[in-house]
Amino acid sequence: MKLFSTVALLFATVLSLHAQEMLETGGKKMPDEWIDKDTKHRVVKLTRMEGRSNLSFYFHNNPFIGNSMVFYSSNKNNVDSVRKQEISTVVSGNRQIHLLDLKTLKSEQLTYHRLPMNGEIVDNKKGIVYYQIRDTVFCVNAKTKEVKQVFVFPDDFKGTVTAINADGTLLGGAKSSDEEKELFKKYPNKSSYFDIIYEAKLPRTLFTINVKTRALDKVHSDSAWLNHVQFSTTDPNLLMFCHEGPWHKVNRIWTIDVKTKKITQIHKRIMDMEIAGHEWPSVDGQTIWYDLQQPRSTKFYVEGHNVNTGQKTKYELQRDEWSIHFNSNKDNSLFCGDGGNSGQVARAKDGMWIYLFKPEGDKFVSTRLVNMKHHNYRLEPNVHFSPDGKWVIFRANFEGIENVYAVEL
Repeated sequence: MKLFSTVALLFATVLSLHAQEMLETGGKKMPDEWIDKDTKHRVVKLTRMEGRSNLSFYFHNNPFIGNSMVFYSSNKNNVDSVRKQEISTVVSGNRQIHLLDLKTLKSEQLTYHRLPMNGEIVDNKKGIVYYQIRDTVFCVNAKTKEVKQVFVFPDDFKGTVTAINADGTLLGGAKSSDEEKELFKKYPNKSSYFDIIYEAKLPRTLFTINVKTRALDKVHSDSAWLNHVQFSTTDPNLLMFCHEGPWHKVNRIWTIDVKTKKITQIHKRIMDMEIAGHEWPSVDGQTIWYDLQQPRSTKFYVEGHNVNTGQKTKYELQRDEWSIHFNSNKDNSLFCGDGGNSGQVARAKDGMWIYLFKPEGDKFVSTRLVNMKHHNYRLEPNVHFSPDGKWVIFRANFEGIENVYAVEL
């Protein structure tokens, strides 16, 4: 009986593979599902709204509410002059927040605003999505579709919210100076503004907003470029931030307890040209993971810092396996990466893949999931593990328009 069941399962698997075409990924319009001919992994197009640009969230912003995913959909984006594309860097027509059921792949529109909005902030437990339009923060309930105004920034403090804490009580973000905003307008491309903003040493302030009382708390100010504001996934008082700028010049990763105002440095550079960044908190809140190169473009690692003990966990990977962004599953037993082209810091000769990584000892063992040779990396894929841990979700433009995809592990 056991042998019969095994044979039946294998037969069903073979039938399933034959039912889906084995195709080169991208370079043309793709079907809703296919098998990547180079990796033999199944790829599914999640966003099926013809003629629209659909973008999933940045890698460290959790977009999931139960088994649904929050994403942005807009009229087709014009990216001809864009060197790096993010939701916030492209002016899109009718850009709205949508919710996708990952089981049925049916999506529904949650917002109907006329003015441009930004923000990738989801309170996963309460099912609430936060976003900002000009100086006003709104939220929408993913179940009831009710929209509420949460906060209006005062005239003397125009900040930007980017995160929600673990118990859904505090929003976090950073406020920049008017001088900095003018520099961004003058130098819109990252290749221009990155060093200029860093060298300017203009003041920035980290803040929180109590979503119930509307109280604004300025928790930390510095002449450093404070950025990448993220809350711990489990500790409602722990806020992570970075000193932005050229990575080989900064000690980038820090945390602050928003109650006690205690600041902790997470990683300190130990050699010339060392870089660490694109940090993210583990699902259990115990570890802050980050891309580490010692030195830059030479030796590649993903390292983790235990926020309670300070203990380090370090995994080495090869040049072609380096990814712009990494992510981890619920128990840190698997990692994923979005690869990179030859113009990225690793100068990889064959790095344009979506990757799965399994830690073995002090190294990563990689599996290639999707061939991204037809993808333009001005749009970074920004990988996430699906809520059930069986898929890696990413965004791509290899069909000539932006969509969100999932590849089966």
